[in-house]
Formats: sequence, C-alpha cells, structure tokens
Amino acid sequence: MRLGDFPFLADENVHREVVASLRAEGRDVLDVRESGWSGSSDAELLRRAFASRRVILTHDRDFGALYIARLEPVYGIVYLRPGHIDPRFTLDTLRVLFSRNPELTPPFLLVAKRSGNSVTIRVRSL
Repeated sequence: MRLGDFPFLADENVHREVVASLRAEGRDVLDVRESGWSGSSDAELLRRAFASRRVILTHDRDFGALYIARLEPVYGIVYLRPGHIDPRFTLDTLRVLFSRNPELTPPFLLVAKRSGNSVTIRVRSL
C-alpha cells in the first residue's frame, strides 16, 4: 500500500488543524482527543491502532521505542520530526510525504525529518 492509502490515528500531540486539513483532503483520520482517549498510554494507543489497522501519526518518538523495548503490536507509525506547534509546519511536511507517497508494508516505522524546506524520509520495517 502507499502511505496515502492508510487510515490514521492522530496522537494528541498532532494539532487539530492538521487533523481537519487531512480530513478535508479526504483522508481517514481518527483523532485521539475526539475519541476520548486523551491521556491514554502510548502502549494503549498502539494497541487500538493495531486492532483497527491504523497508522499512528505522531511527534512522539516513544511509540517506536515501545515496539522495540516491549514488543507492543504495531501496524504502522509515522513519526514527524521535529514536532511543531505550528500546524502549517506539520502540514507542509505531510504534503511532502504524501507527494512522495512511499510504498509501505505493515508493520513499519516511517520517520520524516524536516530541516528548512527539505524533508528526509527513513522507513524501517518492523
């Protein structure tokens, strides 16, 4: 599947405007806050995302560490670096990711690191 084909679970650190913009583009995004899961542990969110075959969208690197250290089940993780309070920064990074639209096979960890206007993508199969 291509990155743009996956449904997402947006972590609570992903700005609401980012969620709204992705939905306006026709993407399937479930928001942790709207679902009443704010404050849930990262391990619980991984389990929920795995059960519903959703890719976690986050600024929090702990999700990858949970998989590695505790072998929590993972469907997919998109980790955006650096995390940013400005939703436009995050949306610009996501637009680059979706324009490149890499082929991905779950389980995976995709790290997108933005420096200025450049976005570097690293994918790791889990």
